[in-house]
Amino acid sequence: MDRGWVYILTNRPNGILYVGVTGDLPPRIWEHREGLVDGFTKRYGLKRQVYAESHETMLAAIQREKNLKHWSRSWIVQLILAKNPDWDDLYDRLN
Repeated sequence: MDRGWVYILTNRPNGILYVGVTGDLPPRIWEHREGLVDGFTKRYGLKRQVYAESHETMLAAIQREKNLKHWSRSWIVQLILAKNPDWDDLYDRLN
């Protein structure tokens, strides 16, 4: 089974958060940045990738995404701050 990724997008530091899952991170983030993905991220302009974690299988990534979506906002912010305290856009580091 293929690897999976869980990622978090925002519009600005401490802004609106979106947790997503994908099998191929760089093109998926690019789709969000270009506004090609209709829905929540496009509506709120969520283009800044502030967090990502790799998983051995897509099934594990999907389960992690579901778990994170049940976390409180403050827990998710702490997860981001632990790896990215300045809320840098990590997209350019993918390539």
